[in-house]
Amino acid sequence: MFNSQEIISTIEMVKNEHLDVRAVTLGINLFDCISHDLNVFKKNVRNKIVKKASNLVSICDAVGEKYGIAVVNKRISISPIALVAAPFSASEMVEIAHTLNDVAREVNIDFLGGFSALVEKGIAVGDSSLIEALPEALAQTQRLCASVNVATTRSGINMDAVLQMARAIKKASELSKADDGLACAKLCVFANIPQDMPFMAGAYLGVGEADAVINVGVSGPGVVKKAIERAVEQSPNIDLGKIAEIIKNTACKVTRVGELIGREVAENLNIRFGVVDLSLAPTPTVGDSIGEIFQTLGLTSIGVPGSTAALAMLNDAVKKGGAFASSHVGGLSGAFIPVSEDLNIAEAAANGYLSIEKLEAMTCVCSVGLDMVPVPGDISEETLAGIIADEMAIGMINNKTTATRIIPVPGKKAGDKVSFGGLLGEATIMNVPHATNRDVFVTRGGRIPAPIHSLKN
Repeated sequence: MFNSQEIISTIEMVKNEHLDVRAVTLGINLFDCISHDLNVFKKNVRNKIVKKASNLVSICDAVGEKYGIAVVNKRISISPIALVAAPFSASEMVEIAHTLNDVAREVNIDFLGGFSALVEKGIAVGDSSLIEALPEALAQTQRLCASVNVATTRSGINMDAVLQMARAIKKASELSKADDGLACAKLCVFANIPQDMPFMAGAYLGVGEADAVINVGVSGPGVVKKAIERAVEQSPNIDLGKIAEIIKNTACKVTRVGELIGREVAENLNIRFGVVDLSLAPTPTVGDSIGEIFQTLGLTSIGVPGSTAALAMLNDAVKKGGAFASSHVGGLSGAFIPVSEDLNIAEAAANGYLSIEKLEAMTCVCSVGLDMVPVPGDISEETLAGIIADEMAIGMINNKTTATRIIPVPGKKAGDKVSFGGLLGEATIMNVPHATNRDVFVTRGGRIPAPIHSLKN
């Protein structure tokens, strides 16, 4: 239980420190929609999503208004389409993508995730069709998000899938050239993907989940920043152990808020509550930045020496606070470091403090990976595949989730500016060492074996 002072501080978080419920995500199981007839399948999918989600937005708004805490995004995650739509061709998968986008618009949710495949050990027929369909599906829709898991600690890295995903990203960029490759912002390539994520673009409903479930994503980098600032102001020589404790206590309060909202939404929808994902997901708004936390901790900028250690401390403290606050913490629960979505991180990259090499090093201790990274439009498929493979190796060896959301920006080069608008923000395109025709490693294919520590049985 919180004492009166802690309750007052939580209210202050809501009023002045950018505390919100970043996402309520309704997961919907589509396995009972399966049919070999495309029209029947699309009809089944539409009917089930509308039945389950027709009141989602209105209930989220009502619960948010009741507590004075905004639910910023209302989203849906579904069973991996590569599984439930396995009989269909790539062109038919594109039709399914349009159906999903249309029903997302009909129920007025922000994004629908689950145009997904799990291919860490091999690529089945449905997986192949979905991957082939990805560029057109994402370029032609607005609310659809996709993810493909190409590696796990238990299975290794499917290098054939890595190269195919590099080609899909490159083509999606070209097909959305008029929007600076925006289709790629809706596509994540994962290692060790969780099955209960409320955060896009990676959200999907895991095979082991219930028929429907409510998952909540709570953010609050502004809240954490303010808590550290108050502590430093009161005690300028405060040590890092005490700062970690402050972050942990703050994360605990934020998690409690998220679970409160999530459980009430779930109860009103008569759907079971799943998890609260406490991931510090920033926005381009000043004061709502992960990068600003680094400066509050005493670093010139994210990316300078000491940044990886600071991020490790931040990520660990957030997880500890969330685990104490709830028995149902899931998803990613840590810190995101997206380049374009965080104004401070974007500035650090533009000013030369943060390189893609340092960013990759920091992903060893953060919750995701190379996130919303704009790169030159002429980047080769082999270079993209190499970047993805490196990030997958970090996830596989460290037994953690990692991902890439890379955006080749057509017609632009390193140092140019790109703006994606809204929550996706803007950034300077990062310089990437290009592969040469001698770099054939990623084209060899096959599967990089799982590490020895995967043998846990």
